[in-house]
Amino acid sequence: MVKKLNISRINELKNNAYDNIESYDDPDTPKALEQFTSQIKKVLEADPKMLDTVPEYLPVALYGRIKFPAEAKLKWAQWINTATQPEWDEFKVTIGFNNADLPLVLAVRSYSETLLIESCAVLYLLETQGKATPTAKHHDDEDDDDNDYVGTSDNDDDDEGEEEDGYYDHYDDEDR
Repeated sequence: MVKKLNISRINELKNNAYDNIESYDDPDTPKALEQFTSQIKKVLEADPKMLDTVPEYLPVALYGRIKFPAEAKLKWAQWINTATQPEWDEFKVTIGFNNADLPLVLAVRSYSETLLIESCAVLYLLETQGKATPTAKHHDDEDDDDNDYVGTSDNDDDDEGEEEDGYYDHYDDEDR
C-alpha cells in the first residue's frame, strides 16, 4: 500500500526549519548555526521523543549535512509532486547521510521513520528552492568537501580590510 506524504505538514516543517536556520545564520556570529545543530543533534539522539513537540529540529540538525545525488533528485521531485512517501528501501538509496550523523538518523528512524523521511523532504525542498535559503556552514568535519572548492576559507578575516576599503570608497565617490 502506498503511503502519502503530508505536503502541508512538510511545508510547515520547511518554514519552521528555515526560520530556525535563518535565526542562527548570522554573519556576526558565524558559528552559531553550527553550534546549535551540534547541540541539538546530541539532544535528539538521546531523546528522539522531543521531536513530538519540535519536529522542525530534525531538518535543522541535518541541514547542510546530507547529499542528494543528481539522479535521486528526480525521484524526490516525483515523490513531492505526487505526495508519495517512498518505501524505506527506495528512500535509503536516494540520500547520503554524513557518517557522523548516522547514530541520530538510526535513533530517529527507530522512533519515527515517517518523520525522518518528511525531514529529508524538507531538506530536499530547502536545497532545490534555494533562492532564499541560507548557506550551510559546517567546518567541523575532516572530510568536509566545502574546502575542496577554490576560494573557500575557514578564516575570512584576511579580506576584511579590503572589503571595508571598498565599501567606504563607494560612498566617498558618491559624495563627490
